[in-house]
Amino acid sequence: QVQLVESGGGLVQAGGSLRLSCAASGSVFSRYALGWYRQAPGKQRDLVASIDTRGNRNYVDSVKGRFTISRDNDKNMLYLQMNSLKPEDTAVYYCHAFFLLRDHWGQGTQVTVSS
Repeated sequence: QVQLVESGGGLVQAGGSLRLSCAASGSVFSRYALGWYRQAPGKQRDLVASIDTRGNRNYVDSVKGRFTISRDNDKNMLYLQMNSLKPEDTAVYYCHAFFLLRDHWGQGTQVTVSS
């Protein structure tokens, strides 16, 4: 079982920045495909950014140029640097790992962007 714990959410004004962190358990972290998802009230959970085991990154169009996903395999950490935040970025953000054909989720961290 992979355990994921997010941190770094909070309340920020539009145009501000936040950095989300996700601490993962396991001795084979480098083999996890990782991602950040978000879910706004009344909406489905959607992928925001992903990073594979080789470090290849993908982003949803709405965050390109503003968000950066990164991983530190030595520390078992996943990050999401969020800049130029907009009110529409408000959501619960979830850390995700895909390993051994299974999905693993964190508990989520709230990000609220005020206008």
